[in-house]
Parts: sequence; C-alpha cells; structure tokens
Amino acid sequence: MTEKGFIITHKISINRASGQISNGVEIYIVGGGLLMENQFAEKAIRLWKKFGTHNIMVLATGSDNRISSRQMSVIVYDGKFYCQTDETYLKYKQIAENPNVALSYKNFSIEGKCRIIGHPLDKDNSFFADRFKKHFSHSYKAYTALPTERLLEITPTLVYSWEYRLLTPYMEHFDFENQAYRIEKMK
Repeated sequence: MTEKGFIITHKISINRASGQISNGVEIYIVGGGLLMENQFAEKAIRLWKKFGTHNIMVLATGSDNRISSRQMSVIVYDGKFYCQTDETYLKYKQIAENPNVALSYKNFSIEGKCRIIGHPLDKDNSFFADRFKKHFSHSYKAYTALPTERLLEITPTLVYSWEYRLLTPYMEHFDFENQAYRIEKMK
C-alpha cells in the first residue's frame, strides 16, 4: 500500500456464511489506508496473515456453569481453526453440549462455533492431517491415529484485539457474522 494517493486493487472475496477468503471482489485502497469499498474484507486478509498457518492457542469451552481452558495445537486453514482432541476428554463433552467456544492467541480473542467433524485421518480431513503432521509432528505421532481422537472445526464469529497507535489503545472488532469491522479508541 502506498501513502501517495495511488489506488491499489486487491481481488478478494469473503463468503458471508463461512468467512472463507477467495479471489473475486475488487477493493480499492486509497493512500493513507482509506477504503472505498469493503473495509472488512481488506482488514480480514491482514488478520488471517497475523494468525499464520499454525500456532499454539488457548481453547476455552464451557457447559453446566463450568468453564475450562487449555493450550491446543491449532491449524489455521481456509478461514477456520482446526485442532484435535479425544472424545473421552472434558473439552469434547463440553463442546458436544455447547458449541460456543473461544480461542486466545497473543492479543487476539476469538469467539466462534465449534463442530466435531470426524476423525482426523478421515479422507475428508486430509487437509488437516497433512498440515498437523508437518507442523506438530510429535502430537501427530502420539495422538492422531488413536481411534477415539476427533477433529474440531472452529468457525470464528467475532475477533477482537488491542492495537496501540502512539501509545493510545484501540480495540479492533471483526464481526464475521455480519462482515463488519470497527475500531474504537479506548479510554
């Protein structure tokens, strides 16, 4: 991006239902970062780049007035977060009762809906298994083939994070359900 007033075109599209990013819609960015079209789409691309392809994140789950959290090895793929767990664990039981979950990564809070989508080695889940083996090989070898292991898919609904500009705090909000972005100065 330039700050000299040049127009830069990015071709992207975000599926409103899933939040998945693909090629398509044109967005025009004018110098200084003013957006002439879909501000959410441009900001979402930057957000996904910050998450990278894989990371250790904290997953919070809850049911029956009990909240628990734990670190998870997470694959970031196609606008969603994926991790695996055993069906005998508390988090699995909590997700089965309440699909509302949260992830925490650096200064990002991620709220979302979680689905249990089968065994990590199911044919339809090869995208996960291949990446998990590459990035988390020890965990892959130890757990992925276990018969009670399950793959979790987390679709973000809301992401918010702190941003500082000249020591002034701002809160960024990414509303994936409504494809809306806003930033507000905090006091």
